Amino acid sequence: MSLNEIFDVFDEQMVKIGEASRQNVHAQGLWHQTFHCWVLSQSLEGELNLLLQLRHKDKDTYPNLLDISCAGHLLQGESVEDGVRELQEELGLTVPFDELQFCGVIKGEYMISETVIDREFNHIFIYRCNKLLEEYDFQKNEISGLFSIKLIDFQQLLSGKIDLIETEGIVFDETKKEIHNESRKIYLKDIVPNSDDYYKLLFDEISYSNERGAIK
Repeated sequence: MSLNEIFDVFDEQMVKIGEASRQNVHAQGLWHQTFHCWVLSQSLEGELNLLLQLRHKDKDTYPNLLDISCAGHLLQGESVEDGVRELQEELGLTVPFDELQFCGVIKGEYMISETVIDREFNHIFIYRCNKLLEEYDFQKNEISGLFSIKLIDFQQLLSGKIDLIETEGIVFDETKKEIHNESRKIYLKDIVPNSDDYYKLLFDEISYSNERGAIK
């Protein structure tokens, strides 16, 4: 991550109008594109689980919060298909674009602080992967750890039906330079926010995919 990265910028209809640095994009609240991929696994009993990443403490937005399995900005000149590089960079996954399941595009607009306004066109995908947490080669200068949570628990947490989720994950200790297991209680405040429309799109697509057997 560099504040000098260059992004394509857009108007509210997603028509390209120019380019700007990452720093200026967030300072001026310019619309830009992101690639979001939610990694799903399924137990032998048919239970669906979501992979969440723990954002690094030095991230310029939402440090130390749990986030989408893999997410990143599309750089100047990149297409949505180029977003698969984020899976390789962040999780060590080499995935052909045609193996991703497209959910849709959602506009996200967030006032993170007085100096950071995040306006994004989020291109949302699903990818099925039954790797164990410790099998992911995650990018340790961007991600501090990985956690797996039951999809139903995540949905109930977002809807307010439950107050917390107890789960297991792995965390990288920067001092010892080693990964250790960690039990954690997850509250809604611990998760990077997304809109209700965002989650409806995601959950509807997961449900539809599960019904037609796309997620096995």
